[in-house]
Formats: sequence, structure tokens, C-alpha cells
Amino acid sequence: MISQSDNVVKLNSINRRMFILATAKVIFLGGIISRLFFLQVKENKKYLTLSDKNRIREWKLPPVRGEFKDYFGNTVAGNFEAYQLHIIPEQVEDFRYVITRVKDILDLSDKQFQKIIKKQKEIKSWETLIIADNLSWGKFSKINNQLYDLNGVKPVVSISRNYPYKENYTHILGYVSQANEKDILLNKTVKEKFVQGLKVGKIGLEKSFENILIGDNSIERYEVNAYGRRISQLAFKNGNKGETIRLTIDTEVQKFANQLLSEKAGSICVMDIFTGQVIAMHSSPSFDPNSFVFGISQDEWQLIRNNPMKPLVNKTLSGNYSPGSTIKPIVALSALENDTVSPKFTVNCKGHKHPLELYGQKYHCWKKEGHGFVNLKEAMKQSCDTYFYEVARKLGVDRLSETAKKFGLGKKVFNNVFENEKNGLIPNTTWKKNILGKNWLLGETIITGIGQGYIQTTPIQLCLMTAQIANGGYKIYPRIVLNKHDKDIKEDKFQPLVKNFKNIKIVQEAMFSSTNEVRGTSYRSRINDPKYQFAGKTGTAQVKRITKQDRELDLKTIEIPYEERDHALYVAFGPYRNPRYAISILIEHGGSGSSVAAPLAKKLFKKVIDRHQVRNDFNNKRYLDI
Repeated sequence: MISQSDNVVKLNSINRRMFILATAKVIFLGGIISRLFFLQVKENKKYLTLSDKNRIREWKLPPVRGEFKDYFGNTVAGNFEAYQLHIIPEQVEDFRYVITRVKDILDLSDKQFQKIIKKQKEIKSWETLIIADNLSWGKFSKINNQLYDLNGVKPVVSISRNYPYKENYTHILGYVSQANEKDILLNKTVKEKFVQGLKVGKIGLEKSFENILIGDNSIERYEVNAYGRRISQLAFKNGNKGETIRLTIDTEVQKFANQLLSEKAGSICVMDIFTGQVIAMHSSPSFDPNSFVFGISQDEWQLIRNNPMKPLVNKTLSGNYSPGSTIKPIVALSALENDTVSPKFTVNCKGHKHPLELYGQKYHCWKKEGHGFVNLKEAMKQSCDTYFYEVARKLGVDRLSETAKKFGLGKKVFNNVFENEKNGLIPNTTWKKNILGKNWLLGETIITGIGQGYIQTTPIQLCLMTAQIANGGYKIYPRIVLNKHDKDIKEDKFQPLVKNFKNIKIVQEAMFSSTNEVRGTSYRSRINDPKYQFAGKTGTAQVKRITKQDRELDLKTIEIPYEERDHALYVAFGPYRNPRYAISILIEHGGSGSSVAAPLAKKLFKKVIDRHQVRNDFNNKRYLDI
């Protein structure tokens, strides 16, 4: 029999259980309510954001690149609309189906199809895959009409690069191409603004000024449905175009330089002797930079790469050449400045049969029969090697080196504006001891005096050297890019490079005689009209050492294998009575500077001087408009 006390105990037990269950329910329901409150009120903003991310898509477009203009405001590197086709893999349910449909619409080859499949496997799922970089309007329209069946496919009107003057500006501007991993790693700005399809500068000024050319990305926001298909555009933020850069180059002179160097390997430079502005700077042969914008074909690349005349090399800035006799004005100036010789110092040149002999070595003059007794002016006029052997011997390589460096030889002209610019080499006794671990020899001084041996210069350095001789011996700072408020440098602000300006005048007159007097090495290329009359110095730089057999054979240039022919050089300034421009001309393996390079200078000066007035009028108008 169950007692009353047992019932009470049992009842209390049930009540406790009921209480516990009720409490648990309250706690559970309270937790749910609290969680709902937290999610709906406290975390409302967070989950709305996540929802928006599923509903709203953001599309970042490549920035619009800044342009390059020539001195007169003509576009030399601009932009045009390019029709592209992008695929966003993460938005594609069946990639192979979509890409097959695209293949049929665009009539892609099997090779192109497989290339796209391969690229898709290499990229991340969220990355954009560009399957067509430069579609025709017809194919672009076809794709647009089929978008209902192409989920994840996005036709894009993008901006791409165009070089209207093709090979004329290649070695100045360089070119742009698809940004790669290296570009992103090495440039923080490119990394920040990178999107698939972004093109960046690979060489030249396009690369040097990348960070101010690149511009800012445009951003498009749009709404999609549950299937990821676009419903409507919500917002569009225009990016900022990159900065436009104005050059000092006159396109007409630049094109003319290209014409003069047609089918030749070489360089032409033209520089204003007072402002340092580079009027033309062309390296030949060149190539069309437009070929690289959308990716160059393998066949075309091999054609450029295997060309024996090396179109990929910027000969103006990267070519290190023996200056040959174009160094003689500096040798003469250095000797005058150091009081080593006077203008009346005379040497008897006896030619091949009676060379200068020192320590068992023979040093020949280029002229068989010799030049006879010559002073500084006559030696410069006729480019007598024997005379400059003696001058160099008396002067010494260290003093010659000091003068040469003052005038811009042996160091970069543009202060790292171009990453491929070379320093050249102006040797001295310390250099040889430190670099080669050997003592300097007298014979090395002698051949340095005629621009042979260790000495190496670039064509742009020779142009600068000549410009500073022409302006009376004052330092200038060459430039190829103009600032917005650029003004000409006043002559009275120039830093003098010489102690006695009479010495510069002597060298100028000697260079004039070389071009304008009988027996001058460039006499046949003279211009009698004072408007165009110029002064210059020829140079012939040996590529291989001349042997006794070579000297006896005395072969014509055409009879010598191309790669063994001498380089032909010429430096000059004009108009002589009122100098304004300096030039340097190099023809690789051209033979004689007097017969190959100097005649080009005659044509070039006429063009440059005729363009001077156009340039001057434009300059004056520009300042009046400011």
C-alpha cells in the first residue's frame, strides 16, 4: 500500500522535472529569440552586406593610359576602343558548353579553342579569363546577340594602345603588352590597379613613366539574379586617365632620320645646343610596336629576334662604340686646355712606310703617302692620326679622360630615364689598375688619342659632346621629356666646362675647316649656303685590328665581310655662323665616315634648319597663350 508521504515525494519529483523542463524551454526559446535579435538587429548590417555580395557584382576595368605627344602636340602614342570578350569562370555552370558556343559564334580554330581551355585551367576561379582581346565589331555584335545563352560571358569595350608612327618611335617610347607576374611583383602601382587585360610598359618611356601613365580603374556595379545573370546596372565610377607626356621630339625630323637610315644599322641624334632638347633620336632598324600590344606571333618574333642588324637593340643609348676620329676635337681641346700643345704645334706625318715607332710598336696613319707637316687645324681637317698620336702621348690618358668626362662621355646622358642606357667607357690609369689589375701602357694612350682601344661611347654621348663644343663650352642637360612649364635655359646660366674659351673657338674653326675647306675629310658633303653651313668631324672606328696583310691588300669596303667592316661616324653642328643644333650619325659596318655618314648629315641639316623656324614659331605662340 502506497502511503501519502510516498505520493507527496512522487509529486514533488514530477514538479521538479516539470520545472526543469519548463526552465529549459524558456532558456532554449530565450536563446533562439536572443539569437534572432542578434542576427536581425545587431548583425543586420553584416548580413545585408553578405546578401549584397551575392546579389551585387563589381567589375573593375583597366585604367585609360595617358598619351605621348610630340613637341607640336601630335599624338605619338594614343588609345583606341578595343572589343574584348571576357569569361568569369565562377559564374559559368558548364564551362565547356559555354566555350564551345563561343567557339561556334566566333569561328575559332581548334588550336585557339584548346589554348582557351588551357588558360582556364591556369587561372583562379574568380579571375577573369580574356578569350578575345581585339574582336571585330561584327563578331562583337554576334556575341552580344547571344548573351541570353552565355552565362558568365561579358563583352567589354576596352581601351588599347596605338602607335600611329609605328617604327619611327619604337626605341624612344617602347611598347605596352599584357602585364605579367613580374610586372606585378616589381611595381606596387601596377599591383594595386591590376585587372585581367591590363597592359603596361615593357621598355622605353612607356616603362619609365608607368606610374604616371597608368591612370585609375573605372568601377562598374550591377545586380544579378539567383542564376548570376545580370539584371541591371547600379552604378558606374569613371576612373582618371593617366597623365599625358609631351616630348621634345619633332616627328618630321624623326621620320626623316628613319628614312636616312633605311636598310642601314645605325643611329641619328639631333640636339638643341642651348636647351638640351633632343629633336630626333632614331635607332635603325626598328620594328612596329603595335605588333606587341595584343601579343606578337611566334613567327614575327623570331623574324625580329634573328635579324642580324639587331632591331631590338637601341643603338643610340645601348650601343657602345669606339668613337674613332670623332674624339679628336676633345683630344685637341684637352691638349690646349692643359697647355700641352699650342695651335702651332707641328708634326711631320710620313704615312704607312714611316709609322710612329715606340717601344717596338708601330702606329700608322690612315693615309698611305702621309700628310706632311701639319699643325692642329690641318691635322683636324685631314684627320691625321700621326699628329694625334703625338698629342695624346704628350697629354697623357688621365688628362684626356678628365676632359672627355666633362663633355659628357663615359656616363649616362638621361640619368636613368631609359633603363637600357649604357655608360660607355672613358679609360684612365686608375680604371685599368682597379678593373683589370694591370698597369697602363703608353701605347694604350696613343691609340686612345684616335678613339680606339678601351674607349667606348654611345651615339647620344657624342651628340652631347658636340653640342657643348658648339655652344662655346657650356654644360647643358639633355632631355627628351618636357615639363608643363618648361622654359629654355638661358645661356648666362650655363656652367663653363673650359678654362679658356679661346680654345673652344680654335676647335670649332678646325671642325669648320674639316667640312668646308679643300682636303677636309667631309669637304664633299659641305653646304655653301650660310643658312645651312655646318662644321663637323668624321670618324672611322675599327671593328677588328688591321694586320700587315690587310694593309697591303688595301681592300675596298665592299670587298670586306660585313661584320668586319669599320663603323662610320660623323658629328657636326650648325648653322656655323649662329649654331643651334648638334648631330651625331653612326652607320654600323658602313666603312668610311667621310663617304657614308657625312653625306647623310648634309641632308639632315637642311631638314633640321628648315624645321627650326616652325619650332620657333610654335614655341613663341605657346608662351603667348600661357
